[in-house]
Amino acid sequence: MLVIVGYVIVVGSVFGGFAMAGGHLGALFQPLELLMIGGAAAGAALVGNNGKTLKASLKALPGVLKGSKYNKTMYMELMTMLFDVLTKVRKEGLMSIEGDIENPEESPLFSKYETVVHDHHLMEFISDYLRLMVSGNMDAFQIENLMDNEIETHHVEAHAPVHFVAKLGDGLPAFGIVAAVMGVVHTMESVGIPPAELGELIAHALVGTFLGILLAYGFVGPLSGLLEQQLEESSKTFQCVKVTLLASLNGFAPALAVEFGRKVLYSTERPSFSELEDHIKQSKSK
Repeated sequence: MLVIVGYVIVVGSVFGGFAMAGGHLGALFQPLELLMIGGAAAGAALVGNNGKTLKASLKALPGVLKGSKYNKTMYMELMTMLFDVLTKVRKEGLMSIEGDIENPEESPLFSKYETVVHDHHLMEFISDYLRLMVSGNMDAFQIENLMDNEIETHHVEAHAPVHFVAKLGDGLPAFGIVAAVMGVVHTMESVGIPPAELGELIAHALVGTFLGILLAYGFVGPLSGLLEQQLEESSKTFQCVKVTLLASLNGFAPALAVEFGRKVLYSTERPSFSELEDHIKQSKSK
């Protein structure tokens, strides 16, 4: 929603200010300039990126229009679920969750936490490391090292759309200049026409530079920053799970293990100790 509001402000400020200064908005409508800029940018994107990056970018872009799902409610659900899992392990042993981690969607232990279960990557991360804990053949240090490597892989892989959009935004001003130069060339070959018509051609040429810069810094560039923020938020959930499970492996009680996980969250989404405690108690009573 904020993306749309921001775009409206950009358009209103730029074009509204131009109109208030006495400019004619019709002069800025140059579909051929947009064709040159957009087409060149799309072609360069195809050259500079493999199919995996393009596919990941197209999949990630619609997500910028949605609000972040990584809020306090989601984190409390995640930590309550981890508390339930670790409590069952402490009471009944690691083998008691073997069936739960094989089919999390159908497990009574996991299925009541819909937000977490529907996050495929996060649920796979949790299930895989619980499975390693059940196997009993790896110590906490080995699992921590493996977790770090997987989180780093996730971060690098998820950074591809950020890099793609940032590079696309960086190239738009240059393609705007290309369109402007083409307009100047067209103007120079038409020097024999009346001054009024010549001025119109010059104005059309300058629109190319204007559009390239506006699209880069007003529309495409900000998306890369937003995608990076969403990436950091998604990585934080993995870190929360990592710290909680490692605390449990090192012998801490479920309540303390979950507290370890709570402390790594961003302060803007981190529930207080009492909030999390109350949420866990309410979950038990259901």
